[in-house]
Amino acid sequence: MKNIYLQLAQYAQQVTGPVLATVTGTRGSTPQKPGSTALFGNGRLLAGTVGGGFVENKVWEQALKCSANGESSWMHFSLDNDITRKEEAICGGSISILIDASPFKHIEVFKEIGESLSAGIHGVLVTIISLLNEQEVTIVRKWVPAGSPVDTLEAYNGDLPKKLVEILKNPGYSSFRQVELKSERSERASVALLEPIYPLPRLIIAGAGHIGKALSHLGRLLDFEVTVLDDRREYANAENLPDADHIIVRNIGEVMSKLRKDRNTYIVIVTRGHDDDAAALRPCIETGAAYVGMIGSKPKVAKMRQEFIARKWATEEQWQKIYTPVGLDIGSKTVEEIAVSIAAQLVQVRNS
Repeated sequence: MKNIYLQLAQYAQQVTGPVLATVTGTRGSTPQKPGSTALFGNGRLLAGTVGGGFVENKVWEQALKCSANGESSWMHFSLDNDITRKEEAICGGSISILIDASPFKHIEVFKEIGESLSAGIHGVLVTIISLLNEQEVTIVRKWVPAGSPVDTLEAYNGDLPKKLVEILKNPGYSSFRQVELKSERSERASVALLEPIYPLPRLIIAGAGHIGKALSHLGRLLDFEVTVLDDRREYANAENLPDADHIIVRNIGEVMSKLRKDRNTYIVIVTRGHDDDAAALRPCIETGAAYVGMIGSKPKVAKMRQEFIARKWATEEQWQKIYTPVGLDIGSKTVEEIAVSIAAQLVQVRNS
């Protein structure tokens, strides 16, 4: 899901009664996992989810109360109910959900997150919960981007800075976690939620034709930051590519050679012809990109492989890393089916 904290900054001027709900802990089988977040406001669910069905209804009921009285709370309830109780969940687990009745109080923190992600910098959102009574809590949030000091949190027990450093040094391998706190400044029981947040994976599509257009739509739905390259302005424009985050109208090979490529980059080459495919592919060889795929029939791919190796543009080992013919083999025939097969392969690689 596109980061909900970035959406908060967009909603700030148009939402009444905003409430932010976050799954903080689970046990057993539950519909969502820690870190799942939903924004309620204007009398409805606006973005995200904390599980749907029974769970979301219970959270919505509590969200209305919190919105009315302005008090944040921390819900804990069981999903291990008898199957005869039709209206309740029977997942077999338990779930805890933090209800923030004043999310826009932290709007500057959410803006900091957006600035960091735009610069390609990951970080950790630290949410400190202090218990006032059995359910009511106070909430403090702080954004800690990679490369910044963590000594501002030294007032809390030693585990918090240590765990922060551990997460920041291992981007992509850390998940949402909860740390019990002891503060020198307060006798209240406190908990810190550490939520790693990373820039969206970048999907670069070379070619703004029918497949590029369909793939840009799916890429946005699948939470990629989508960039489309083409030298044809009649195709590479916002009207034709409404789902693209960035559209670049220039020589494809020249642009591709200058774009940043790393393990967070996914490249799909679907240009209008052999020469453009080759020009787009050459700057992608052995760049460290997570995925490089190129469309083409088996005869075309075999011919390009021979050319790349003969001209020493790629070794056999390097060529084998390219996903070509691109996409999972699902018997695709239409433009949309081809785009689906490519999108499925992107998700397969990203999740592995």
